[in-house]
Amino acid sequence: MAPDDDGDWAEIARDLSPTEAHLMAGTLRRAGITAEVADAHLAQAHSLLAIAMGGTRVRVPEAQLNAARDLLAAVQAGVFELDDDFDPGPPPQGA
Repeated sequence: MAPDDDGDWAEIARDLSPTEAHLMAGTLRRAGITAEVADAHLAQAHSLLAIAMGGTRVRVPEAQLNAARDLLAAVQAGVFELDDDFDPGPPPQGA
């Protein structure tokens, strides 16, 4: 659950796929931005209602809204895409 001291929350994105919404929220969290997914359970249980609801929502504290917008815009622009010839190298020892 989100901390109570983050102030008001703002919707940063919507997606008809709860999985995509969770991926967006995970990306934001990994960057240090507090994020939560709303309506995912309803969208999964009643997929036709997901369209009527406008999809699954991703929300962030208003204080982090600009940083979240910038990050999601960078993701959409492909800033983090790997080249087709990317080589991750050998797996780490003990993996």
